[in-house]
Amino acid sequence: MSPAAGEAQLEPALRAYEALHEHAEHELALAGAGEIEGLLAMRAQWDELVASLPPRPPAAAAQLLERARLIHERTRVELIRLRDALLAELATARRARRTADAYAGQLRGRPRIDRSA
Repeated sequence: MSPAAGEAQLEPALRAYEALHEHAEHELALAGAGEIEGLLAMRAQWDELVASLPPRPPAAAAQLLERARLIHERTRVELIRLRDALLAELATARRARRTADAYAGQLRGRPRIDRSA
């Protein structure tokens, strides 16, 4: 059997792993764009892809699996950055609200009539 024929036979066995890798890349793109709803919508597809894999991957899938793992780590980092940015925005909004409430409280407490006259 020639090496090209062996590669052709392995290709169908690797398609599921290639799909997993492509899925991970798409998740990374969505995380980088802050599209959380898109990520959530992809969860079921990820579960289906993982469920379709055999219990033991072929040796030829090792590189695809490692790249998918690294992409997932990058996605995790993107999600942490997104979370931190959202928390910072929330803290700024809370601080602005407290400041506005403090000014509003000062305005409400003032008498409307000058009692010294």
